[in-house]
Amino acid sequence: MSLGGEAAPDEEPATRKLPRTFFGFHYESVVALCALTLVWQIVSLFVPHFLFPSVPEIVARLIDIFSSPKLTGDALATSARILAGLGGAFVLGTVLALPMARSPSFERYAYPLLNFNQGIPALSWVVIAIIWFRGIEFRIFFIMVMTTLPAFTFQVLDAYRGMSKDLFEMTLSFRPSKRDLFRTLIWPTVLPGILTAWKVNLGNAARVVVVAELVGATGGVGYELLQQQQLFDMAGAVAWTLVLVIFVLVVQGVISLIESRALRYRAFAEHAL
Repeated sequence: MSLGGEAAPDEEPATRKLPRTFFGFHYESVVALCALTLVWQIVSLFVPHFLFPSVPEIVARLIDIFSSPKLTGDALATSARILAGLGGAFVLGTVLALPMARSPSFERYAYPLLNFNQGIPALSWVVIAIIWFRGIEFRIFFIMVMTTLPAFTFQVLDAYRGMSKDLFEMTLSFRPSKRDLFRTLIWPTVLPGILTAWKVNLGNAARVVVVAELVGATGGVGYELLQQQQLFDMAGAVAWTLVLVIFVLVVQGVISLIESRALRYRAFAEHAL
């Protein structure tokens, strides 16, 4: 303790604590979700059943979905479509971002095209894909790639440009091989931006795939939601929506786990401050 009652620079504040988590989620998040569930259940007691089905009924429909091989197959099909589309957009976005970072002239041509692509609604890509392509799976893959490509490209580009110029020049002074340069400097620099891009685009992809399946698929979460709408079955609609939410939360949890392992040095840096 220094004079004046201020903590010395080398002292760690007593109030700094590690975040409390429950299976990768903060306790506050779990409490908030439980509160939302409770509010829904209370509302269901006073609102017509077809508008707000009870929580037990929604849970029963979820169990039915995961108990049926056909319905589980629809959920897995949507999950595979999301991951395939994100993977394709990430690879193509990286291929575009690297030459954009190295060549200003290439960037001047590519940047406006990507901005133009960002302004095209997902439903427009659905219509275009139906007219252009015959195969359902390729249609959905094309829609997923085109709607998430600009975000991946810009995020990878920003992550690459966030590299410290002084640190880059210092690393070059040791005359590293291209492999060592990538492993020791480039990869650790761009990895946080890449993981953030996946987390951000995952939610966007989940929304887009439902639109694509609503119009041009014979299976999947979007197709099942359309069936529930035609039957005016709110419990089924909420249950299928939760299936997609569960998938997104699981994948985000996996990404967060990778982030905590690969970027654990940032936790040490925070506690050193």
